[in-house]
Amino acid sequence: MLENWGIAATIATFGWWFFTGAILVVIRLFDPAPLARRVGLCLASLPAVCVAGLFYNWAISAADTQHVYAAFFCVLVFWGWIEISFLSGVITGPIGSECPSGISEWERFIRAWGTVAYHEMLLLAAGLVLTWVTWGAENRFGLWIYYILYFARISAKLNLFFGVPRINIEFVPQAMRHLTSHFRISSINWFFPVSTSGLAFALACWLERLYAVDAIGDQIGFALLSAMTALALLEHWVMVLPVPDAKLWRWMLPAPKHTKNKSFKREDFHGF
Repeated sequence: MLENWGIAATIATFGWWFFTGAILVVIRLFDPAPLARRVGLCLASLPAVCVAGLFYNWAISAADTQHVYAAFFCVLVFWGWIEISFLSGVITGPIGSECPSGISEWERFIRAWGTVAYHEMLLLAAGLVLTWVTWGAENRFGLWIYYILYFARISAKLNLFFGVPRINIEFVPQAMRHLTSHFRISSINWFFPVSTSGLAFALACWLERLYAVDAIGDQIGFALLSAMTALALLEHWVMVLPVPDAKLWRWMLPAPKHTKNKSFKREDFHGF
């Protein structure tokens, strides 16, 4: 059953939903905790990353169905840990204050970069390590999935910086609430059609490969890539279309313990 590419796309979609929800639950539970406890959370979850690293080293040795799935889930573990370290406020950037009003666009960009600089460096370093480990390996689907996630995340952050009509800040933790002052609500910016066109082109390439390859493992790999790219494209369009995406996870989250700053009041900047 797992050798059906439709099942693979379904598994990718469920994996995206489940891992996102799990991260949000963990962050919601630890959001009120002192920084030391949030650092402890990241350190305590590092063994899972190490185990995933061992499995990934095994997964890239072959490109059959089992190994392709293993590489996919290992990459989700890597990505999930980095996201937890960021959303918990442990690995972020040197700037932890709100963006002041009346500054130039260049200074605003520098300050926005400063809020996420260490996180971005960690994402890039992880990508380079995966590239080095995967270089010459038979199974490179995990690496491609990581870079789809990576470039889609950069694209989303740039769109939030330049301005989009709709931004959901419901799940932004208190430790990272200052991020909401560095992004903007506005009409569709010039970068949005560029980014969505790039994702659509990547999706078309994966789908073409999905129908062109004969090996089952390759079909599963390109189905996973297609699904993750389609989800990234959907996440971009949610910034424009009135889609209640927060309902996908709100029901599974514990009630927030903080009530301050529940709603964002500034109209010129907003977002995550």
